[in-house]
Amino acid sequence: MFIVHSYPLAVALCVITMLCWGSWANTRKLAGRGWRFELFYWDYALGVLLLTLLLGLTLGSGGTAGRSFVADLSQASGASWGSALLGGAVFNLANILLVAAIEIAGMAVAFPIGIGLALLIGVIINYVAEPLGNVVLLAAGVSLVLLAIVLDAIAYRRLAGAAATLSTRGLVLSLSCGVFMGLFYRFVAASMYDDPALPTAGKMGSYAAVFVLAVGIVLSNFVWNTLAMKRPFVGPPVSFSSYFAGGLATHLSGVLGGVIWGLGTSLNLIAAGRAGYAISYGLGQGATMVAALWGVFIWKEFRASPAGTPRLLAAMFVSYLGGLALIILARR
Repeated sequence: MFIVHSYPLAVALCVITMLCWGSWANTRKLAGRGWRFELFYWDYALGVLLLTLLLGLTLGSGGTAGRSFVADLSQASGASWGSALLGGAVFNLANILLVAAIEIAGMAVAFPIGIGLALLIGVIINYVAEPLGNVVLLAAGVSLVLLAIVLDAIAYRRLAGAAATLSTRGLVLSLSCGVFMGLFYRFVAASMYDDPALPTAGKMGSYAAVFVLAVGIVLSNFVWNTLAMKRPFVGPPVSFSSYFAGGLATHLSGVLGGVIWGLGTSLNLIAAGRAGYAISYGLGQGATMVAALWGVFIWKEFRASPAGTPRLLAAMFVSYLGGLALIILARR
C-alpha cells in the first residue's frame, strides 16, 4: 500500500485535508435551501463510504509495503473493528450537530467555534496517547487557536444583535459538535498500528481503518439522522419519502460532499504515520479557517455586521494561522 515516509509530504497531505475538511460543507449550499440537511446527509454518508472503499482497493492494495486493504480488514481484531466503528458513530453525531449549526449560524461561525474546539480537544487527547513533537510549541499553537475561537464567538454575537435566541442556539450546537468531534479521531487511531511499514497483528492500517470509520458513519446514520428527521433542530419533521423527491443533481451534491470529506480524512490518517496523530489532526483542523474564508468572502455571512467586526475577523485569521504554524514546527 502507499505509505508516507517524509515529514514534508505528510504536511502537504494534511494541507489537502485542511482544504477538503473546510470545503465539503459548500456542497450543502449547492443542494439548495429547499433541500433539508437531514436528507442531504444520507447522500453525504454514502459518498464517504464509496470514496474510502475506492482508496482501499487502489492505493491501499498496491505495492509491497505494509499489509493490503482486504488482508487488513480480515485479520483485524474485534476490538479494532469496534474502536473504528465507534469513532465513526461519534464523528457522525458531531457532524450532524455541525451541519445543524451551519444551518443556523453559517459556516463562518460553526466551523471556527465547533472545529476549533475539536482541534483543542483532539490535539490534547492524541498527544497524551502518543507524545510526538515539542509540547511547548504545540501548547502555544493550541493557545492561539483558542484565542481565534474566542474572537470568532465575539464577532458572531455582534452579528446576531437582537436575535439572542438564535445566536445562543448556534453557539451551543457549535460547541456540542466540537466536544464530540475532538473525541472521534482517537478511537480510529487506537484501531491502527503505529508504523505503516510494520503491521501489527489485530490492528489496521490507515486504509482499512478509515473504511471501517465510514461503515460506522453509515450504520449510526440510521440512529442519529433518523432522530434528527423526527426531532429536527430547524423546521418541521421530515419524512423518508421526501428523500426520493430530490433530483439527481441534488443527490450528487451530497455524495460529492462525502467524497471530499472522505478524501481529506483518508489522507490525514495516511500522513499520521509520519507526522503523529496529534499534529496530523491539528493541521487538518486548519479547515476552520478555510471554511471561515468561504463564509466571509464567498457567502458573505458577515455582510450585515456592525463596524469593527472586520477587525475582529482579521485578528481571528492571524491568530489561527499563527497557531497552525507553531503546530507544524512542533514536530520538526
